[in-house]
Amino acid sequence: MYKRIRLVGLCAVLLSGCQEQSDPEGVEAEDHDSHWGYEEADGPGVWADLSPEFLLCREGQAQSPIDLTDAQTASLDLMGMNYQPATLRIIRHEHLVDVINSGHTIQINYDEGSTLTVDATEFELAQYHFHVPSEHAVDGKSFPMEMHLVHVSEQGEIAVLGVLIEEGSHNSAFDPVVEHIPLEAGGEEHLEHVQVEIDDLLPADRSTFRYSGSLTTPPCSEGVRWFVFAQAQELSPPQIQSFARVIRGNNRPLQPHNGRDLLLHRSP
Repeated sequence: MYKRIRLVGLCAVLLSGCQEQSDPEGVEAEDHDSHWGYEEADGPGVWADLSPEFLLCREGQAQSPIDLTDAQTASLDLMGMNYQPATLRIIRHEHLVDVINSGHTIQINYDEGSTLTVDATEFELAQYHFHVPSEHAVDGKSFPMEMHLVHVSEQGEIAVLGVLIEEGSHNSAFDPVVEHIPLEAGGEEHLEHVQVEIDDLLPADRSTFRYSGSLTTPPCSEGVRWFVFAQAQELSPPQIQSFARVIRGNNRPLQPHNGRDLLLHRSP
């Protein structure tokens, strides 16, 4: 999100937090006064009561996350993924920031130049972040973690790749993040010589559940294109615990389908 995307209020809609910055291209962030979180007093059950801007969190009919069940298999256009290596900038936000409401997450802001193309629309990768446990479920089964890769188009549309994470073998692709997780709220690290390959973070099978949903945090804006990989990615129990010790419980409960189409595209 530290990328210079020409979108007013970008920080307010990208699922997790940002910090105020000077941007010569005019990116401005909305100023929300309402603190929200995941505890009983400020959690998902009362988000809509915290601010009129958050009403969709209760009244929206196309909310996320959902249980990925009863999907219809369909032949859909392939997603074009063009991810470039990038140095890491790792941030952990837990409290309200002057610019926006910030959720409890570990967020990695990505360098410019990595894109996802869907239906001839190009979305640029802005950041990715984690939830413990998962937000989406598959046939009622939740997972220890979930990673969200947030992409934004020039028109301000949002597309999110969701990666479900299960316990398994050690995954060295995640080591640069795991080894530098800031333990203190508001902590930040800039790693000049550490690079990450997004492709290495994704499952080998690129089959995806696809549906139209929302942000999983306030203001719960709808119209988000969701692509959740059907194959879970493995991390070792110690790797998962490294995340869980600082962000456990930052998952929104499952939301009703409300008759939405849920499609499963099988990768060839």
